[in-house]
Amino acid sequence: MSAYRLLFLCFAILSFAVGLGAEPTPPAKRAVPAREIRATPEEPGITFNSVHVDGPFIAMTFDDGPSATLTPKLLDLLATHHIKATFFVIGENVAEHPEIVARAAREGHEIANHSWSHPNLGKMSDENVRRQLRQTDDAIKNATGKRPTLMRPPYGSITARAKRWIHDEFGYDVILWDVDPYDWKRPGSAVVRARILKETRPGSIVLSHDIHPGTIEAMPSTFDELEAAKGFKFVTVSELIKMAVARPSHPSPQPSGTVPANAVGSPSPTPSPASSPSS
Repeated sequence: MSAYRLLFLCFAILSFAVGLGAEPTPPAKRAVPAREIRATPEEPGITFNSVHVDGPFIAMTFDDGPSATLTPKLLDLLATHHIKATFFVIGENVAEHPEIVARAAREGHEIANHSWSHPNLGKMSDENVRRQLRQTDDAIKNATGKRPTLMRPPYGSITARAKRWIHDEFGYDVILWDVDPYDWKRPGSAVVRARILKETRPGSIVLSHDIHPGTIEAMPSTFDELEAAKGFKFVTVSELIKMAVARPSHPSPQPSGTVPANAVGSPSPTPSPASSPSS
């Protein structure tokens, strides 16, 4: 074999070996057609811890009753101040004192579901949650003649999935709160009052409990300050939700004399979950 042919053969073998070791070029990624990009539909607002309102309106809520001794005192006080409140009641207590719940409803207060025995609904099976709510729903209907339209999970604990099926099955809005004086820790009436006055804003849902003496003691001066000094007006939670107005958007600066098309947002109460060791 001539030197030329030998050199050519070596070159061919070397080229073939290099080709085997080279990594193949990956195929180009497929572009996703625009029609395949789908936006997830926005879930309707069924959870409220406050409401955006046009005016000084707030909702006072009282949990865990009725109490045989304290709730009637609170009802007397609410009547004196011409205030309508929302009571998130425990089914066991309703069954024991239906006459107190009947009185509250008769005097224009809203009665809502707070479970039968105050368990952590977020850690329970669907069937057990359903039983807690159904028993309380029936007890409220027996006491007042009407079924509730609102529920508040004890401790604010509930899963997002449970909120949806509860809303679909019972028709409940899920009500949390944005003002919590931690009155369940019994810090004293002055502290309860100060915390409520400091945190309450228009559209607030104020949490407290009509089973603690310090809470009832705090209410006369709290109501006076909220109403007289701060100018708040009291409504039930359902009334507050009906007052919801659009939140103003924050458009980019526009030339003088023009109004952006999105200057007013769509009506939307403020849904947001909350969690607290209270309630």
